[in-house]
Amino acid sequence: ADSMSEVGNGTLTTHVLNTATGLPAAGLVVRLAQLQEPGPQWTELAQRHTDADGRCQPLLAPGQAKAGTYKLHFETAEYWQGLGHTSFYPFVEVVFIITDPAQKLHIPLLISPYSYTTYRGS
Repeated sequence: ADSMSEVGNGTLTTHVLNTATGLPAAGLVVRLAQLQEPGPQWTELAQRHTDADGRCQPLLAPGQAKAGTYKLHFETAEYWQGLGHTSFYPFVEVVFIITDPAQKLHIPLLISPYSYTTYRGS
């Protein structure tokens, strides 16, 4: 029970998959921002590029997570342009709430030029 009361060592990770090809989405820019209560200002906390596996370094380091509202911003148009496609969505933003800073959060994104899906992974 002690570990729950310590400073949160949760992390935040993502994984982007191109469902049109079934392959990871590499070289896609991901940004993390936190909502400043009472809002509506967002403060950017991190920027990453996905690697060949569609993953990147954790967007929140252990001890950095605080309870609050966050958003992941995925630069999908740039990614699709790089593949010679147009995208219906210029970018994708996933807004979510961290209630327990000790949790490990994984938020995958599945993308195609005309759809996207996200879910709370583990």
